[in-house]
Amino acid sequence: MLYMKRCVSLCTGSVAILRYRLFHKEHLSGIRPLFARLLLVSGLLIAGGSAELMAQTEINRSIDAQGKKYYTLPTRTAVNRGLQFLAERQHSDGSFGSGSTFKNNVAVTSLCGMAFLADGSTPGRGKYGIHVQKAVDFILASCKPSGYIISPDSISHGPMYGHGFATLFLAEVYGMTHSKDVRAKLEKAVELIVKSQNSKGGWRYTPESKDADLSVTVCQIMALRAARNCGIFISKDVIDRCIDYVKQSQNPDGGFRYQLVRQAESEFPRSAAGVVALYSAGIYEGPEIENGLGYLMRHLPNQRYFRGSHYYYGQYYAVQAMWQAGRNYWEGWYSAIREELISGQMSSGSWRPDSSNCVEYSTAMSCIVLQIPRNNIPIFQR
Repeated sequence: MLYMKRCVSLCTGSVAILRYRLFHKEHLSGIRPLFARLLLVSGLLIAGGSAELMAQTEINRSIDAQGKKYYTLPTRTAVNRGLQFLAERQHSDGSFGSGSTFKNNVAVTSLCGMAFLADGSTPGRGKYGIHVQKAVDFILASCKPSGYIISPDSISHGPMYGHGFATLFLAEVYGMTHSKDVRAKLEKAVELIVKSQNSKGGWRYTPESKDADLSVTVCQIMALRAARNCGIFISKDVIDRCIDYVKQSQNPDGGFRYQLVRQAESEFPRSAAGVVALYSAGIYEGPEIENGLGYLMRHLPNQRYFRGSHYYYGQYYAVQAMWQAGRNYWEGWYSAIREELISGQMSSGSWRPDSSNCVEYSTAMSCIVLQIPRNNIPIFQR
């Protein structure tokens, strides 16, 4: 019943977004035609009282059938072990993270919260409801009057990463709960992102930065998309400018460079992020998407191509890109990364961190990747 209510809420919110775009005469490039029709039909059915249950039942059946096909018993077992490990690692203040660099980290905390949301828990409800609520409380307590989400006890060379992930988490939580407290902090966080967009159309490590890089920019784009999905106004100009930045960051081989100011070879992690940025900004087809997917498909998991310092970051974005791209891309990719992650899980239930992060980060990312086909988090849905 909780899941059904959450799906109805999602449909209702999505219809509102569709109406907003129509009212403001925006084209619907950000909504796929089939999904747009589904939203309109669902909206009409929801207004029809008893038909609401019928419409939502059909939606749930479709999602359940799709999830069961990919979310196998070994996958579920691995995720359950991973989530239990995370639950035991949460600090008393609700935060996650370990070591001098990642203790009380808002990005790590938000990703752990997202991993629990993907399992179907929401603040105060579900198996990990208490853990989600404590994570939300920590993020809300880390919100400054300016809207900046940053923990004073955490060390970070790029706090806008944390701000982006935390804003994304709050947007997903607000979409599921409609909490007034969450919305108030979410609106301020979004306002800070919009104000800190620089002349290049992107974002960098801090709100005051005058330059930009693709990695931080993608974090902000996903946060803005999630906020817009749950009814927060985002100017079309802001989206258009970041789309232009991402497109300019693409190399001829289909991959993406780190910054515009210098020529750089394409790398798998940021290239996966670049494709997801385009999807998040409403670009679902065209040469940039096709070339980006082509680049990613040359780096399938289990080929031992990439095991660098941003392995989990790259797989987090790559699996989203393939999920959005559809069956021809998705099935081969997910089966490969699923087997790679399951085989790499440690006896503790965690995943071994690489040199750029902590064990809570690597475990949360792995759990999110494996749970994508469950379709429980709106920002990951197709």
